[in-house]
Amino acid sequence: MALQGTCRDSGEVAIIDFSGKITLGEGSATLRKMIRELVDGGRRKILLNLSDVDYIDSSGIGELVGAYTTVRNASGELKLVHLTKRVHDLIQITRLFTVFDVQPDEGAAVRSFK
Repeated sequence: MALQGTCRDSGEVAIIDFSGKITLGEGSATLRKMIRELVDGGRRKILLNLSDVDYIDSSGIGELVGAYTTVRNASGELKLVHLTKRVHDLIQITRLFTVFDVQPDEGAAVRSFK
């Protein structure tokens, strides 16, 4: 299933609910485009809800890191919430827990933004 993303707001925090696979091609392009649109629109607090993302390949990992860098370069914060077991394990294996702020639930994630 191709990656789908819908954006919603919780106060100043933009929450993107993703579903599908973050893979080379259309999946990573969708992620990149949505992050770029938010940052270009002045949004600096972005939360990625990955509860319905069942697969991320190496290109998808690169795209997540690229999204993080894009937001940080704009003086913003990007956080992750609701990782599936498979995605959680992948983030752990690649040691990206040292990069990403991964929150256990959406309420805690929204409150954690400065």
